[in-house]
Amino acid sequence: MIFLLLSAALADEPSPTIVYQQRTEIDFESVDINGELVKPEGILTQERVTATFNPMIRLRLDWDDEITSSVNEIE
Repeated sequence: MIFLLLSAALADEPSPTIVYQQRTEIDFESVDINGELVKPEGILTQERVTATFNPMIRLRLDWDDEITSSVNEIE
């Protein structure tokens, strides 16, 4: 008798199957929203500042003079 009570208490019940709708529709037409549009009092402007780097390459402006002098040395 006790065995029957224990087996009934420990029996696994099947879990319920959950079925969701294919499509959910929400109607906002009947909702009234009262409020006030709040704008900022000032204007925020941000200007991008360009980064300055130390040049790693020096431009040689006297290059033409060096080339002509090297040609003169070869001759």
